[in-house]
Amino acid sequence: MDTNFVSALGGGSGIDTTSLVKQLVEVEKAPQQGRLDSKKETLDAQISAYGILKSSLAEFQSMLEPLSDNDTFNARSVSFPETDVITPAALDADAQTGSYQIEVIEVAQAQALAINTAVEDKNASVNVSGALTISLGAWTYDGVDNDNPIAFAENEDQTALTLDITSDDSLQDIADKINGADSDVQASVLLVDGNYQLMISAPSGEDNALRISADDPDLNNMFAFNETLRANVTETQQGNDAELKVNGLTVFRESNEIKDVIQGLEFTINKASPGDKFTFAISADKNTAEDAIRGFVEAYNTFYETAKSLTGISTNAETNETSRGDLATDGSAKTLLNSIRNIISTTVPGVSEFNALTNIGIRTQLDGTLEIVDKEFDAAIADNFDKVASIFAPQTSSTSSYVDVSVGSYATNTVAGTYSGAITTAPSKGSAVGDTAPALPLDTVASPGDYTFSVTVDGVTSGELTLSGSFATADDLRTEMQSLINNDATLKEAKAFVDVVIESGGEFKLASREFGATSKVAIATSGVEFAAASGLSTASVSTNGSDASGTINGDAAFGSGNVLLPKIDTDPYGLNFTVRAGAPAEDFSFTYSKGFAGELSALFDSFLSGSGVIKTREDNINNQLDGIEDDQVSLDRKMDVYTDRLTQQYLAMERIISSFQTTGDSLTGLVDRLPFTATS
Repeated sequence: MDTNFVSALGGGSGIDTTSLVKQLVEVEKAPQQGRLDSKKETLDAQISAYGILKSSLAEFQSMLEPLSDNDTFNARSVSFPETDVITPAALDADAQTGSYQIEVIEVAQAQALAINTAVEDKNASVNVSGALTISLGAWTYDGVDNDNPIAFAENEDQTALTLDITSDDSLQDIADKINGADSDVQASVLLVDGNYQLMISAPSGEDNALRISADDPDLNNMFAFNETLRANVTETQQGNDAELKVNGLTVFRESNEIKDVIQGLEFTINKASPGDKFTFAISADKNTAEDAIRGFVEAYNTFYETAKSLTGISTNAETNETSRGDLATDGSAKTLLNSIRNIISTTVPGVSEFNALTNIGIRTQLDGTLEIVDKEFDAAIADNFDKVASIFAPQTSSTSSYVDVSVGSYATNTVAGTYSGAITTAPSKGSAVGDTAPALPLDTVASPGDYTFSVTVDGVTSGELTLSGSFATADDLRTEMQSLINNDATLKEAKAFVDVVIESGGEFKLASREFGATSKVAIATSGVEFAAASGLSTASVSTNGSDASGTINGDAAFGSGNVLLPKIDTDPYGLNFTVRAGAPAEDFSFTYSKGFAGELSALFDSFLSGSGVIKTREDNINNQLDGIEDDQVSLDRKMDVYTDRLTQQYLAMERIISSFQTTGDSLTGLVDRLPFTATS
């Protein structure tokens, strides 16, 4: 309240005590309030400056991403001619450079089978039931018109599917069951001349043709397509491989989507065009890396100018006035900038030569920014491009041809450098070896008996399997056994598979496809005739697999299968070591480099993390700001008390003065009323 009611009513001293108190309080508060306001203004400016610094760091870090990717330095370009024979689909960063000539002789196509049974209602029951088995493999056709399939060789890489057909199933139901199975076989119900027919198609390729059989006569008569029965099924299209010539070399592929003929180049065959040859070249694309490096230098200079303006003193070129950055007195910000400058000017850990920016013509100028010396930079790109890549991108190497080093998912804190390692045990797969070579030829129909068997693979035991058919060679029998085992439902569900190979003595060897101590194969059960024919029995010798073992940088490594992992929290932890089978017990050395971009990005991550220097400093500033708020409350409270005290003091003075005035008024005219006095 600013109104002095005592003075307004004509009483008291006549002094404006309210205004006087206010002025005295302001004089008392001013220096303390000034200190608080100045400190708050400084801290607010520092918080804002750290926000700018973080944004600049994040933007600069994003420019490092291409340089930390080896694909940037493995980029490729292709000069492809205009043609409708093939269409390029993808060019990988590590595509094999060179000149290529391609001629497409034949396109791949899928076998298609039409079930001749036609029905008016595709959803009506076809009244057959049983187990329908569809296998994939290659048919051998007769030499007359090449229309009659006479022998089938099952594809070891494909698994057969067995469908349970019930008497209530319609053509559409059967098609749905085929399409719903875990297989590349597809089925469709087509409307042909007013009736519906089932069409079954295989994946493209000669080795993916279909063989269909059933355990029920009626089901077999309707759907079978095999060596002995196929009267009700028409092969509308045979399966063929794509055939092409690459630089004169004939190549066959199952699909028209070609991904593995020329390393890193994917293309699609559209049509056959024998005699039509076209040439193209794949070359290294150095421009991608060069642009990324130049972009990095530009981004660094932008960041450095921003950081320098925040942490240093700048001079206005026009007025020659100097101004101090908001973080000029902040030690944390200056340390951050110095750390970045140190990485810029030092060698890259883990790279023995050509390991600094100066090696490729990137120099630090007097003002702290970077410049590219074009002559040196162009020479480095032209003559030492691989070494340029080793400066920027992560690199791993091993002196052992049996050990591959790769960067794992925990490599964030892996320390770059050169380390030692040792292999003491090579990884192996569990296996079972036959007692004798198989007895061939074998015809299970002509020589009936107990040809059942079961196997245990990696701790999982198959169901009962039955060997049947006629086998002229060991390879025929090997193929059938591998197909039987790997198509077992129990083993397929557990993803426990084997490879059946023929040993040098002719014995069969069943080997797990997994490395490690849990890798095991054994003959669980064997019929008498099966054992005699295959040479495999429950007495066959089984050998368990083994995990790789060894040391990494002097510490015992953790081995699992064919992988070795360094001890946790050691410098190489985060790297993965893949050991090949048959590796000898030997010492080796390996090198890991994060690359310049990786080292700098890791530093930025530490700055920007939740526990990094920027977050710590921001928390400290915010705590100080909270303290200023508390000090402001305390000061305001103190000034309120001071105001009340001064107000009370001046009120007391006013009361005294008022009392004096009352006494004076009472004395006024007193003399006139005294005896023997008169006024003149």
